[in-house]
Amino acid sequence: MAEVKLDLPPDLLKVLESLGDPQQMIKECVVLELYRRGEISSGKAAELLGMSRLEFIQYSGRLGIPFFRYSPEELEAELRDLEGLGKK
Repeated sequence: MAEVKLDLPPDLLKVLESLGDPQQMIKECVVLELYRRGEISSGKAAELLGMSRLEFIQYSGRLGIPFFRYSPEELEAELRDLEGLGKK
């Protein structure tokens, strides 16, 4: 595995250490942010964090990162399509 060294302010490191393993927390933050930005898939994020895809989707959802990402226009079109299915 590749290694990256970070210079963190002592206060930040102290907070991270009080919450758990700083290395794991930083890894999770990076993976979650890449997923939130749409740079990696939920499957890749799950793999990087060593969890199942479903576990990752539930975990990221608890953190407020949505699984479905629709623009208002896309959501409207999707709802119209679903309403059309119900009429058939």
